Amino acid sequence: MSRHEHTADEESVRGWFTGRLPQDWFTGQVEVVVDREEITVVGELPAPSVAGDASAAERAAAADGRVRGFREDTRDHRIAIAREAEHRFGRKVAWGVEIGGERVLFTHLAVPVMTRLRQRERLVLDTLVAAGVARSRSEALAWSVRLVGKHAEEWLTELRSAMENVERVRAQGPDRSEGD
Repeated sequence: MSRHEHTADEESVRGWFTGRLPQDWFTGQVEVVVDREEITVVGELPAPSVAGDASAAERAAAADGRVRGFREDTRDHRIAIAREAEHRFGRKVAWGVEIGGERVLFTHLAVPVMTRLRQRERLVLDTLVAAGVARSRSEALAWSVRLVGKHAEEWLTELRSAMENVERVRAQGPDRSEGD
């Protein structure tokens, strides 16, 4: 799938969820992230009202209660929507919420990804395992990817934008089948 097709697909999925989700579930716009295997839907919950002098622990407990309540109260409806989406888009659906700047994912996939690494790269993973940062090479690789994603988000955003521009220019070019 080209980047252009992926972007159009993502827009279609986002639009479908925007129209399908009950309006009273979340405040603001719902975040929908799409990859080849999974659709992740995250909406913001309103923060619970607590006393102005409430401690951080009390605020955290109130937020946790709000998240748990939402998860239980919407479970059957979320399952029904996920089944519809899985049938329509051919991907599993993961759910999550944001509340008070914290993100909580209820369900999500951990998809195996094969890779070949040279010795120097394997030594990096082995160092992370030996230092106790990770329990296995697989966990060390996942940790490394999260670290790069965290520190390179601006660069990755610029790269994705550049890929979209390439797709746009490619789509405006002559039809390749004409020269065959």
